[in-house]
Amino acid sequence: MTEPENKKQKTEEKSALTALKALSVIVADTGDIQSIEQFKPTDATTNPSLIYKAAVMPEYNKLVEDAIVYGKGDVETTMDKLAVNFGAEITKIVPGYVSTEVDARLSFDTGATIAKARKIIELYKEMEIDKSRILIKIASTWEGIQACKVLEEEGITCNCTLIFSKAQAVACAEAGATLISPFVGRIMDWKKKSLGVDGFAPTEDPGVISVTGIYNYYKKYGHETVVMGASFRNKEEIIELAGCDRLTIAPALLEQLQASADPVVKKLDASAVESIEIEKIDASESNFRWMMNEDAMATEKLAEGIRNFAADIVKLENIIKSKI
Repeated sequence: MTEPENKKQKTEEKSALTALKALSVIVADTGDIQSIEQFKPTDATTNPSLIYKAAVMPEYNKLVEDAIVYGKGDVETTMDKLAVNFGAEITKIVPGYVSTEVDARLSFDTGATIAKARKIIELYKEMEIDKSRILIKIASTWEGIQACKVLEEEGITCNCTLIFSKAQAVACAEAGATLISPFVGRIMDWKKKSLGVDGFAPTEDPGVISVTGIYNYYKKYGHETVVMGASFRNKEEIIELAGCDRLTIAPALLEQLQASADPVVKKLDASAVESIEIEKIDASESNFRWMMNEDAMATEKLAEGIRNFAADIVKLENIIKSKI
């Protein structure tokens, strides 16, 4: 090993990222396969926005072309195949789960979400990738959560995403979701704008507080659903959630953590929740809808997230149409 390589290895051994990996499972939040290879996470998550960004990169032309050939002129089939092509490549790199997202435009249609999830799993099967490696990513509307319940009963594991409230999180857990993705940075964005402030200290970050509350609720009431903090704006938010089951992190923040020597200590601890008083939540549809109605931030950010994912799907469809 050369001196620069030895120095790099020692830096990585002392980094915040290395310390974090000892407390939480680290997941790469990207469709860029080269970034995943660089950081060697356990799992990887993709979404329509990430797939769109990766699909327009020249190095992934072969995945796009293969999907177009497979689709035989059918845009929907081509889009499904493209998402699975990216996921299949990622399964070669990460040892754990790869999340593939259902079309966001189906977020209010339980039956269509179930059908799309089954199709995605079938496409993975054609590539000899077992469904145990895949998480079907579904927006956490009431309809999406009911689709998750059916799929989990069939043995298709789900990642319920766009979670901004405890109401969503509890409904997902009671539906038997394998994993949820509560968002941190987007909550902070909304609160900054609402309160007219420039930012928050990490311990006072409303996104961090939200995920901590969900984590504590799950551990208090024995829910086995994995909590995977997502959508981070800075490395301090991530470090403040050390100990969370999983943390899905964009490559730019993984780089910052790798270069940082900031101290990392366990902040979320399942063994510490027994003494915390936490009110049990009714996860019925009527109460779910009422709690969402009373939470302007969660309602607005869920809707915005679905709209943005749908917009990126349309952008990618237009690229595919131009190539067919």
